[in-house]
Amino acid sequence: MQVNLKVLAGPYKDRVFCFTQPDTFLIGRTSDSHLYLPDDRFFSRHHCLLEISPPHCLLRDLGSTNGTFVNGSKVSEAALENGDKIQGGETVLLVEVVSGETADNSQPLVASAKPIIVAVQCINCGRSEQAQAATSDEHLTFLCEDCRAELRNTPQPIPGYEMIRVLGRGGMGCVTLARDQKTGRGVAIKTLLPEFAVSDKAMRRFLREVDVAAALKHPNIVEFIDRGVHNGVVYLVTEFVDGADAAKLADSRGGHLSPEDTISIITQALDALSHAHDHGYIHRDIKDQNILVRSSGNELSAKLTDFGLAKSFTQSGMSGVTMAGEMAGTLAYMPPEQLKNFRDVKPQSDLYAVGMTAYSLFSGKLALNIGRKTSMSETIKAIFEQPAIPLRERAPEVSATVCEIVDRALVKNPEERWQSAKAMRNALMHAG
Repeated sequence: MQVNLKVLAGPYKDRVFCFTQPDTFLIGRTSDSHLYLPDDRFFSRHHCLLEISPPHCLLRDLGSTNGTFVNGSKVSEAALENGDKIQGGETVLLVEVVSGETADNSQPLVASAKPIIVAVQCINCGRSEQAQAATSDEHLTFLCEDCRAELRNTPQPIPGYEMIRVLGRGGMGCVTLARDQKTGRGVAIKTLLPEFAVSDKAMRRFLREVDVAAALKHPNIVEFIDRGVHNGVVYLVTEFVDGADAAKLADSRGGHLSPEDTISIITQALDALSHAHDHGYIHRDIKDQNILVRSSGNELSAKLTDFGLAKSFTQSGMSGVTMAGEMAGTLAYMPPEQLKNFRDVKPQSDLYAVGMTAYSLFSGKLALNIGRKTSMSETIKAIFEQPAIPLRERAPEVSATVCEIVDRALVKNPEERWQSAKAMRNALMHAG
């Protein structure tokens, strides 16, 4: 499947932007926009953002002054379909959703002019619906909305494991404590529920990427044990960390942690990231909830989980759009360059998210002037335009040196941040 944005009018008339993989597309007057319109005063600096995961395309207006129009109507958010027109000032873009397989390197191929609509059945209840496909005979795995909600609340049993209790629920699915029936070992099983119909090819690609990330072995990375597909639902089996994630730990202690405990958790997370980055892996979804903490007396042992899962889930098309699923709830932790180019991020992007996580654990607050219930569009605009509030203003009990280390991780320009996890870790260790 492929999404094209064809410019019908304006400075870029006749140019076509083609998307065969999940991506984002920023329109505005700022020079790092994908559609850069410096001379059209109708547009705001960061005007609107398109999230594309072929065949799906979602437009969000970013609180622009003059608004974004789809088919003549002003919108704040719109799910775009084949034939829709986006307009602002002199610029008009046509959305084309086209069918046809892409090569392994994801280069656009000649495709038919219209998307192919096929009948799909929910793998859980058998309900029939329609979905877009690359070919008329493509096999798609589909879960209806009702069954996704049901399986998120009550996950299906996985062969070979005794399901004990649900540990948590998120946008991708849920996590369950289980017992391996062969070894008796306690494990955590994460079931992943696709938001849209997923092709067999995309499912295989997702499992391959999971296998690659599973090769990471480090004392501060949650151990990967197994993965599979049961009744069309993907499951991942990892070690069970008998504790709580860092967000819950902070909540249990009044909303934030002591400087000593925060530094301990963050330096261990940075140890894990240093190992991963040295081996070419980027996490892409660092947050308090993805650091699992076990207490032993006065010692805290921290482990990073969900390594690379955000990218794999998105790239497979299982999340529908690039900032869906679990990532939507923690969007404020994401650096601006990751919003603009989700697929090609560097270690400095993870370090920004580590800074956001540290800031939250130190202060109990977000580093941007937004609330946890701020709309996604307002959050995106804040990520692009708001400087981080200095940690010292939110957590005066934290030393000035430590505050400066965290603040450096949160600057907008990746080149001005810490350039390695090891360097940031060493700075925190010496500051503590």
